[in-house]
Amino acid sequence: MTPIRHNHEDSDPVLDAVRDCVLAVGVRRTTLTDVARRAGVSRMTLYRRVPDVRTLVGDLMTREWIGVAMRAMPEPRPDRTARDLIVEGLVNGVEAFRAHPLFRKIVDVDPELLLPYVLDRRGASQEALLELLVTGLRDGHADGSVRDDHPQRQARSLLLIVQSFTLSLRTMTDEDDPDLNPAAFLTELRTILERTLTP
Repeated sequence: MTPIRHNHEDSDPVLDAVRDCVLAVGVRRTTLTDVARRAGVSRMTLYRRVPDVRTLVGDLMTREWIGVAMRAMPEPRPDRTARDLIVEGLVNGVEAFRAHPLFRKIVDVDPELLLPYVLDRRGASQEALLELLVTGLRDGHADGSVRDDHPQRQARSLLLIVQSFTLSLRTMTDEDDPDLNPAAFLTELRTILERTLTP
């Protein structure tokens, strides 16, 4: 799959400061004053840039989630099909999201921040992942490794599957049972994705 380049991966002192504040105290206890202090900018400069902390956190989540998704995608190789790349990238992505410090902090302390992107609308990072998936699916249609179907519908269905594993996996796992621990469910996810995509 062809990588998508986004400026969200670039370093931004303000977003770096937001990340540090959220990791330290959570979103609700983070203030623009705290962010300005950590970023080394004046409060007025920051107030001119954004109306509130939630906006900054939204920008931060977009940057971090796109970064996770891009790093999860394996490098293309001549001996690997597009389906191989999609499946490995999505399984890697679920594992990486679940281990990401910012994701874990938000799920544990401020889970309501994620609800709009689960129940009401797609966010920028979801749109970027859909774009990446559609490209990969079209590659899979071309090389014959992916069931030929409507690529946008396939991409959205894949995203629904991996979102459920990312957000809800811990409600289904039993760490003490090797058949029900996270690794076992990631293996199951791989099987689900393979069977969904195989022609």
